[in-house]
Amino acid sequence: MSIFLCFLWLLLLLLVTIIFTKKSQSTKLKLPPGPRKLPIIGNLHNLQGLPHRCLQNLSKTHGPVMQLQFGFIPVVIVSSNQAAEEVLKTHDLDCCSRPETVASRTISYNFKDIGFAPYGEEWRAMRKLAVIELFSLKKVNSFRYIREEENDMLVKKLSEASQKQSPVNLKKALFTLVASIVCRLAFGENLHESEFINEDGMEDLASRSEKIQAKFCFSDFFPGGWILDRITGQSKSLNGIFEDLDRFFNRVLDDHLKPGRRVLESPDVVDVMIDMMNKQSQDGSFKLTTDHIKGVISDIFLAGVNTSATTILWAMTELMRSPRIMKKVQDEVRTVLGENKERITEQDLNQLNYFKLVIKETFRLHPAAPLLLPRETMSQIKIQDYDIPEKTQIMINVYAIARDPDLWENPDEFKPERFDDSSVDYRGLNFELLPFGSGRRICPGMTMGINMVELGLLNLLYFFDWGLPEGTTMKDIDLEEDGAIIIGKKVSLELVPIRRQ
Repeated sequence: MSIFLCFLWLLLLLLVTIIFTKKSQSTKLKLPPGPRKLPIIGNLHNLQGLPHRCLQNLSKTHGPVMQLQFGFIPVVIVSSNQAAEEVLKTHDLDCCSRPETVASRTISYNFKDIGFAPYGEEWRAMRKLAVIELFSLKKVNSFRYIREEENDMLVKKLSEASQKQSPVNLKKALFTLVASIVCRLAFGENLHESEFINEDGMEDLASRSEKIQAKFCFSDFFPGGWILDRITGQSKSLNGIFEDLDRFFNRVLDDHLKPGRRVLESPDVVDVMIDMMNKQSQDGSFKLTTDHIKGVISDIFLAGVNTSATTILWAMTELMRSPRIMKKVQDEVRTVLGENKERITEQDLNQLNYFKLVIKETFRLHPAAPLLLPRETMSQIKIQDYDIPEKTQIMINVYAIARDPDLWENPDEFKPERFDDSSVDYRGLNFELLPFGSGRRICPGMTMGINMVELGLLNLLYFFDWGLPEGTTMKDIDLEEDGAIIIGKKVSLELVPIRRQ
């Protein structure tokens, strides 16, 4: 307790020092409004419940450009499409870096990845590698057979459950589908046959790893906070989860480095990066290392699995709550594709219209990451006539923007028809709909993620009708959310698949 009191006293002294040294500067700036701050902790006490909803409610009082203070860290929350456009387009270069946190440093192998790395030469090199080599359209298309094979396997498993008329845990089924696809195309690892990880182990690891990204660390907000992180066990908890992640990534790498390993005609992401590392010249300034490879593996694993599975689950949840929309989309799917297809291919996706609107509406109403990963300004900028100083964190609340009643009629209603004759899309050019972000930091795996969501949902809608378990009704399907960075459905969706004959 005495250590804690001493620490608080030091923080108070630091706070007084900062107030006096920066008072003259801050009075000259027109800073965004925000809720009243408390000494030392700032606005941390205002964060109650799920952050995207909490910040949405605060913005209704303080405006679409709102400043909070998390400990000693200034954070600006953006909750309007106009302000988002200024951040992500007008001032993209000035605020496309990332803040450094304990968790992001750890899981990115000291910022050797793409998602968390601060802006600079190394990040630009990694981003170029991702766009040209790892997630190009050609590369995405080369893995089409993997996505189709894994969906065929899902249909087979659901058909077996249909014969028994037994409910399935759709969350678990979809997680296995997406994890299997990601493990094959990124790591060259067949989840159904792996020697060192199984489906349950993968789900547990993904769940724990996702939560550490949002883990509260005192050192992220307070000078000398690492002392409290040690005392409270935060450091030990973070390192424990990372050790499990690192063990998995090392097994993936060791498997790829085995002498005589046969590389497939369409090499997986790890194979591509190892090949580039082995062939790189000695004169270039950027050198690809095994930590870069593990950093990219971490990005793909943490961002690729839960997001796609969560989005399909939200789509099915909304469709089950709206029989009219379910009937309309299934009628289209089965009429356009015909009644007797034995398997669905990605080519079938090109023929569907209303189905695509259902996907778009799901991305609007349930963005997998409702708060985009925070940015950090590299110079002072103006947003909506407010001054945003250098080294300020900026968070874009895409959830709040997508439910803004000034932009959307009945914004909380699931209504795919709202996109009829609308040019608004979700690929980063329309700032009222930003599930993948925009600008230099837009999700590099966006095309891969969209393909997984569309093909997975299409298989569920084409081959099966869906019923509720005995004793439950449509009113029992709730929309309660849960999660850290990625927000999913809190209570799993249990449904009975009914295979169409």
